[in-house]
This record gives sequence, structure tokens and C-alpha cells, in this order.
Amino acid sequence: MNKRGKTWIAAALIGGIALMSACGDSTKTENPNTGGAAGETPESPQQQQEKHTITMIDFRYGAIPPTDGKGLKMINEKFGVDFKPQYVVRSDYDQKLSAVVASGEIPDIILMEAPDSNFYKWAKQGAFLPLNDLLDNYPTMKQIPDNIRKAVTVNGNIYAVQRYLTENYQLTPVIRKDWLDKLGLAMPTNYEELKQVAIAFTKNDPDGNGKNDTYGIAMSQNINPSFGMGAYWDFEAWYHKNDEGQLIPGIISEARKQHIGWLADLYKEGAITKDFALLNWAQTNKEFYSGKAGIFIGTPRGMNPTYMQGLVEVNPNAEIVPIPPFAAPDGSQGFVSSPGFYGIVMLNAKLAKEPDKVKKIMEMLDYGRTFVPLEERTASNADFDWLNGKEGEGYKIEDGSVRREVEEKGLAPINYLPDKTMWAPNDAANGYSQEYTVPLLRELAASLEKMHGETKHLINPINSVFSETRAVKDSELSKYLYTEQTKMIFGEKPLSDWDAMVKEWSDKGGAQIIKEVNEALQANGYSGPEWK
Repeated sequence: MNKRGKTWIAAALIGGIALMSACGDSTKTENPNTGGAAGETPESPQQQQEKHTITMIDFRYGAIPPTDGKGLKMINEKFGVDFKPQYVVRSDYDQKLSAVVASGEIPDIILMEAPDSNFYKWAKQGAFLPLNDLLDNYPTMKQIPDNIRKAVTVNGNIYAVQRYLTENYQLTPVIRKDWLDKLGLAMPTNYEELKQVAIAFTKNDPDGNGKNDTYGIAMSQNINPSFGMGAYWDFEAWYHKNDEGQLIPGIISEARKQHIGWLADLYKEGAITKDFALLNWAQTNKEFYSGKAGIFIGTPRGMNPTYMQGLVEVNPNAEIVPIPPFAAPDGSQGFVSSPGFYGIVMLNAKLAKEPDKVKKIMEMLDYGRTFVPLEERTASNADFDWLNGKEGEGYKIEDGSVRREVEEKGLAPINYLPDKTMWAPNDAANGYSQEYTVPLLRELAASLEKMHGETKHLINPINSVFSETRAVKDSELSKYLYTEQTKMIFGEKPLSDWDAMVKEWSDKGGAQIIKEVNEALQANGYSGPEWK
């Protein structure tokens, strides 16, 4: 659950445990994509004669399904194709994909984790098929908002189908309400109140065990989480402007400077994880879920039930609730939305000469993306049952939850389809809170869903544009800023060094990033902050 925007990484981990997509409902009898009964595999003589071979290259973080798995055979039978996917471990994928594209032997379907510099380069070179005239023909693709489509638009052409990610369910601060109640404290509504709460959690024995063994804020290396209580303080949001009127990343803003000073004050009080600069994410989770720290982060989706069960065993009466966003000095109040997608699917430009194959591919994509409400994800829904490899074979339902066979067995079509993440009509429709079996986790997720449903979210403009310099230098420049800002929190450097730090960041490439991003935003018609 690392907020470190590499939202892509968080999404990858969450994707491993999220419910996969399905199509239709339990009463549907006709499958519009295949023309046959739902879950059946009719194939006319004409279909047999026109069977398309469809190739694909994709990546995997974990297990790779077999090349002859039952799920793959089910796809071939249902769609009347000869589907030939190739999977590459994520660590090797970028190099492999670059070699494939350079060879000119590009598969029909190409997947990437995000639109990086290669995506934009290859799109400009004509490697991908423009999809402008196709997307709105398919229900799940028509739902992709215009602001999200901009991220994969080059010179007016949309070159990718984006895979689903909740818009607003980002990681945001949560707090031990039972500790607040024990100390007679109210929910903090600004940073000064939050500071006093964190100090009280450190010095006033909120768990009542008579020991000096608790503190306020759990944090790890790279100042993570940063505890930005709204877009105004979010280090990843391009919300503030510099003296030249250009949008800048939050991590170099005056608001961030004040925030680092706030964290430095808390560190002096012992209210932040003492050795946070040395802790990885798993270790920081342990600080909170072992009952030591009282303030952390959470999200409705993909939280770890094992961690939460561990807290329950230590503190059976624990109660965790979200901290609503603070009102900012400029009057804004709300968190930042996500990029709105994780993963992109492109088609080979040469498919322009094969419209029937393109149609078949788009049908396969749309089928895997179609939303099924939580209560309908059962064996009685023929499409859900098929996608998951048939009950008793590819999955089982135990205690109301779907238990899938491991992907390396290749028993289900969802192990192979190019897009298996259903596109929900809205965040709340996913019903993530209903999936958790640990009561405390279920309650927290439900309260987070409610909070986000009642909260405005800034559409982060950086998610709709590309900067070549940012793609190349962001990791290096961000590491520099994390290091310098950590020193300020520790008291090793004065906050008065802030301007010098920003200048060095700018000289190393930051100024060029700001220039490129603002030029791209201007070309996109950006007119100011947009909230949803």
C-alpha cells in the first residue's frame, strides 16, 4: 500500500488479489459478442474457416500461465480464434519489448504498464493502430473519461485501451479512533490539531497499558506516507505555480516546505517513526499493525487482511477511521484522484488491413472488462463462471468468497485475456468493503468508501501529459529531493536551505520538466484545476 505514486506499483499488487472481471448477469441468455448462449461456444463453419491467429506480448510480476492451459483453450473455443500470448517477467519486459518492436515483428496485441517514453516514441513512429473510431463502439471502452484518454493520445490519435483503476480510492490517512476516545480527543481538522494528537499518542499512553510504547505517525524511507491532507499538500499533485505562473510539482512547493517543517517538529517530539529513513514498506506496516503507531494510511481496495488480523489479535478493541481532508489556505478541500487507469493495451498498426481481426480482438477485450456486481459473481452467472474456469475447476466459492486456483495452472480464461479487469460504473460499485472477512478491515474500508464518496478529488493534470525529461530523470531527481528533505526532518539541514535545494533540482533537469509539462498542458487546453 505504498502511496509513492508509483501508483502503478500499488495497482500491480492490488491487481493480484482483486476480483477479476466478468460479463453480463445471471439472467442473460445471449452473448452479444459471440452470438451464442452465455458460456457456450458455438462455432459456425464460416467461423471455422475464418479463424484468426491473434498474437500478444504481455508482462507478469508473478506466475506465468502455461502455453497449453485449459483457460487458453476455452478462449480459442469461445471466440473462434487461435490465441497465442507470450508472457515475459516484468523485470525483463521493457528490454524484450524494445527488441520486438525494433525487429518489426510486432504482435497483434501489445501491453504496457503505463505510457512511458517508448509508448510515445512508437506511437509517433506509427507502430500502433489509432482507436478513435473504435472505442465508443464497445460499452466498457465508451466509459473511459476524456481526461483519462488524453494520457494515451498523441497528435489527436488515441493509441491504447486503458485498463481500469478506481478514480478516487487513493491511499489517505487513517487514525486509531479508540486512542482518540481514550484520550478525550476530537478528530483533527487541521495540521496543528493533528500535531497535537500525534504528540498525545506518543506521550499519553493511548492504549492504556501503562508503558511508553506508542507514538503518533508511522512513516518509512522517502518520507512515505507524506500525510498530505489534501491536494494542496500532495507532493505528487501539480497544483501550485511558481513565480513565472507555471504549474510545479507539489514536492518543491511552498506548501511542501511548510509540511516538511511540520514533520520536523513532530520528529523532535518523537511522534514519528524514529528510524523511518531506514525502514522499508513492510516494516512500516508492522509499526502500525502491531499497535505501536496510531496514524497511518488506508484505502478501500487491496488492503492486507493478515496485517489487520494481527492488529486485532494485539488490540481486540481497535477502531480505525479515515481522517477527512483539511480545508486548505486557498479554500480548497479534497484529495487527489488516481491516474484512472493501470495498464494499456495497444494494437499493431498493420491490423488496419484486417478489420475483422480487429473486431475480434476488441470483442475479447470488451468481454473481459464488463462489470458484474459483487452479488452476481457466482456460478449461476454463466459468464462469470466461464471467465473463472468453471466452478470446481478454476475456482471455488467458500464462505461467500471466490477462491481461484493459482495462475500458473492456467485453468481460467482470466489467466490469459489481454484485459481481465472489469470497468466499474463508479468506484463505489466495486463493493470492496464487502469482500473483506476481517470485521475491522471491512468497517475501515466501508468508512473510506463513504468518505471518498462525499469528498471532492482533484484531477491531477500531470496524468494527462508526457515529459521526456521527466521520464528519464524523475527517479534520480525525486531521490535527491527525498534525501534533502529527510535531512531537514532529522534536523541535519535547516529549512532555510529549501530554495537552494529547489535550485539544484531545477538545474539538474527539474526546470526542463516544468517547461515540458506546462507546454504539453497548454497544448491540451488546460485551463485550471478541475475537481470531481
